[in-house]
Amino acid sequence: MKFNVRKQLVALLGAAVGMLSACGGGGSGAEVSGAALSAGPQQVSSRVQPADAVQDVSPMRVRVQDAGSIPKAGRVALGPLAKTQAQVATVEPGVALQVGETRSISQTASAAATLGQFQWQSTAEGGQVGAINFASEGATGVRLGVLVRKLPGGAVLRVYSQSRPGEVYQISGQEVLQRIDTNLRAGDTSDDGRTWWTPYLGYADATLEVELPAGVRVSSLDIAVPRLSHIFTDLQALAATEDPSLQVGESLYCQLDANCYSDLVSTRNAVARMIYVKDGGSYLCTGTLLNDRESTGTPYFISANHCISTQTVASTLQTDWFYRSATCGSYSVLAGSTKRYGGATLLYAASSTDTSFMRLNETPPAGVTFAGWTSAAATAGVAVSSLHHPRGDLLKYSNGGITGFYNCNVGGGSTFSCTSGTAASSSHYLMTLNQGITEGGSSGSGIFSNGYMVGVLSGGSSTCGAAAGRNYNFYGRFDVSYAAGLNQWLWATAGGGSSRTAVYRFFNSSTGAHFYTPSADERDYVIATYPTFKYEGPAFYAYTSQAAGTSPVYRFFNRNTGAHFYTISADERDFVLATYPSFTYEGPSWYAQPAAGGSATAMYRFFNTGTGAHFYTISAGERDFVLGAYPSFKYEGPAYFAWTSQ
Repeated sequence: MKFNVRKQLVALLGAAVGMLSACGGGGSGAEVSGAALSAGPQQVSSRVQPADAVQDVSPMRVRVQDAGSIPKAGRVALGPLAKTQAQVATVEPGVALQVGETRSISQTASAAATLGQFQWQSTAEGGQVGAINFASEGATGVRLGVLVRKLPGGAVLRVYSQSRPGEVYQISGQEVLQRIDTNLRAGDTSDDGRTWWTPYLGYADATLEVELPAGVRVSSLDIAVPRLSHIFTDLQALAATEDPSLQVGESLYCQLDANCYSDLVSTRNAVARMIYVKDGGSYLCTGTLLNDRESTGTPYFISANHCISTQTVASTLQTDWFYRSATCGSYSVLAGSTKRYGGATLLYAASSTDTSFMRLNETPPAGVTFAGWTSAAATAGVAVSSLHHPRGDLLKYSNGGITGFYNCNVGGGSTFSCTSGTAASSSHYLMTLNQGITEGGSSGSGIFSNGYMVGVLSGGSSTCGAAAGRNYNFYGRFDVSYAAGLNQWLWATAGGGSSRTAVYRFFNSSTGAHFYTPSADERDYVIATYPTFKYEGPAFYAYTSQAAGTSPVYRFFNRNTGAHFYTISADERDFVLATYPSFTYEGPSWYAQPAAGGSATAMYRFFNTGTGAHFYTISAGERDFVLGAYPSFKYEGPAYFAWTSQ
């Protein structure tokens, strides 16, 4: 039996069903294999992120609005979209739900034009700051596509609305460069790969502010904003209301509030609403946080390949956690709902099972659940249930049973079709729904059997009011994708218990030197105690204890300059100890590789002849900017090899 799910009316077991819903898509990936791992099925239970888990520094700031704190902004205004929302956002299986359209911006299409739009002014610390406000008529939100070719790591980029200039998203230039470097390492050297997309903040306009440190010329920048993503769907939840005709996110009336069901109570904290950019358009899907064999807290995240199939798209991901009703039947959002803006690193993508597997770049909030899973194949007749965000709505629930096995072609709308397979050889499960339905935006959500994930939503057909047994979905088989590749992350051992952690970076605006620490406690102390130390985010990742193939990186404090010095060389350590009495030895700070190998990346070292301090960066883009813009920085080559992710 073959299902061609693109047709408006579909025959399922001889019965007609209604309106198409859910989603699907394509991409390259591993071939389907029905064979189980030789060791037999593995299974991991869920875990909850503890309250004392180390959290990232929030990128959201509240700016003190004293005189001169908000720079004057150049203004770029676009008229209404030429197309209607209905013309842009096609609702079909095999296609993620589109909520925004790309728009070209002629006023800032080039770097020269963009720099000319900034209204530059001096800062108190001797640098310069400029801003441009972008507005797109009729938008419910905008994401700016900032094309970056040259940017100092010490720059600060801020995004906010002119209606709320005190609520600011802030990111360092070095973090932006890291995301672009990740895209470039994945092979995308196009303008898409070199674009950083500003976050969705929920306002009709967005101001891009760039602050340059002292000594950096505006002319050394090469950034442009050639396009933006005009979001036409209101992704902000409605204000509290008891009007049942008003659905948050406008999902269909028969959707079931997940808060009203005792099934998957803990697992609902593992599910996030996804907002991301692909080719300038904005899209919605659903994803789930997964636990691993040793409950390491690594934020592995699974969704559909038709949602995210490339690293460049993964870099644009932002996630909404605890995005559900405040109470059963409520039309307001849970007060604890929170966002993460850091994107993800794509680890595995397969069109065969329509699987996208990522590692989030930011730590999920305390209280989230890392969902359990099983590599055992689900059997026909087993009961399953799901949690999802239809049309970006608050978390919904549905249930049903596995009623068949199929091989599906999830290639983007017109090619979405499924052919009957067997339990031993198939890529997808057929789930017949008993309660609840799915819609666009539900894509990538999981189904769970006895609390363990067994599949990820590709697409299907369901509508309110359909007869029993006539709503159905196809879910990519988790056991197949697990055997094809996910096992190398989810069933890995930590190798003696040592794991990588972020090394945080600060810029001392008083001395011009940088400071690095792997300690979140020290990070937070410096932020609270030393206002001249400007926090620039995670710089790279390293081990905090000895791991195979690593050596300690030694840390010194120069009492004369107030700068720190780091070296992996024991010989250089001993030379400094013997030669420079003003350098106080502080011991090993972290562990890295002394030579290239595996997934480690070169850590580039410079010597500042003006201050006598050293500077280190793992970003090739920042290395190149320093080489071109700072003649007083003498390049000393790779100092050692660290990592760009956990």
